[in-house]
Amino acid sequence: MLDYVYLKMKTQESVDYSRIAKAISYIKQHFKEQPGLEEIAQHVQLSPSHFQRLFTQWAGTSPKKFVQYMSVNYAKSLLRQNQATLFDAAYETGLSGTGRLHDLFVHIEGMTPAEYKKGGENLSINYAFADSPFGPLLIASTEKGICHMAFFNEEAEAFSRLEKTFQKASFYKRTDPLQQSALAVFQGNGDPLAQVKLHLKGTAFQLKVWEALLKIPLGKLSTYGTIAHEIDRPGASRAVGTAIGQNPVAFIIPCHRVIQSSGALGGYMWGETRKTAIIGWEASRVHL
Repeated sequence: MLDYVYLKMKTQESVDYSRIAKAISYIKQHFKEQPGLEEIAQHVQLSPSHFQRLFTQWAGTSPKKFVQYMSVNYAKSLLRQNQATLFDAAYETGLSGTGRLHDLFVHIEGMTPAEYKKGGENLSINYAFADSPFGPLLIASTEKGICHMAFFNEEAEAFSRLEKTFQKASFYKRTDPLQQSALAVFQGNGDPLAQVKLHLKGTAFQLKVWEALLKIPLGKLSTYGTIAHEIDRPGASRAVGTAIGQNPVAFIIPCHRVIQSSGALGGYMWGETRKTAIIGWEASRVHL
């Protein structure tokens, strides 16, 4: 019963996100014009007062501030501030968050070459559907840690992708403590340190890239070129981009914090609007 309550407690927030996403999409397209409250509210067919309350409740900041966080100039300023010490500082502090996101420590254990080659043979994988501030997601775990977490639009399609990743594994629809620890990242209520373990299927290069992503602190951004430099592959920006695009654990491995060197946000496996929403949501918590 506790598992059921935990997974469903964010249902309203997930519903709110579908409304907010429409507003964010509009903001993303028109941020250079700095659209006002009335204009955005009209676009999503809500009264300004209702939209203001809904947006502030979801994002933790006003629509006006959120528009500022979404500007290219803001992204560029973050890059300038952290170009030299971004990874060093992150390594020293872990994933120390501020505001309503609690501290988070993540440990990665890559699957063995044999496990990788066998496509998950003999693996037992628990999976569950859960809600988040950015829409519904599918989360899956082995006995060693979280192996998959992805936002989705259709449950059947999301599960099909999981099956294709681990073609020979056995799947069980149930929630476990590993999943609950991982989902706590969305609670944002100042909980104590959470121990999150990941058990990932990836090449040595992919694991190295994903580990580098974990060193980007909450509310900060990096670029593909910077990640390539940090893993001692300065000429491999394109390969880094490919590895980032194959990230199997949404949000916790923060591929959304990697943008283009121009300051443009770039693509995202789970949609550019969602990437925009996550970056702004995190920025609002750092600046509370």
